[in-house]
Amino acid sequence: MTIQNSHCQAIRTVYLGPTNSRGSRIKATAAAGSITVPYEYGSECAHTIAARALLDKLGWEGDMFGGTLPDGSHAFVFINRTGE
Repeated sequence: MTIQNSHCQAIRTVYLGPTNSRGSRIKATAAAGSITVPYEYGSECAHTIAARALLDKLGWEGDMFGGTLPDGSHAFVFINRTGE
């Protein structure tokens, strides 16, 4: 198995609580960029939705796997099945 670190990126998502002017949000960040999306109340997969929104924004296609970190944020890894 070959790992090319220049092409490997993780996505970290964090919950941003409401302010006086904005509702709750989830921010997804990778080395290639970030996106902030509204928090979908009642959704068990709000962090996954935010990570997928970043993948869509960046035009990445493939599989994504993730989980919760000890600090309450989430991390996702993206696997591009085409080898690009």
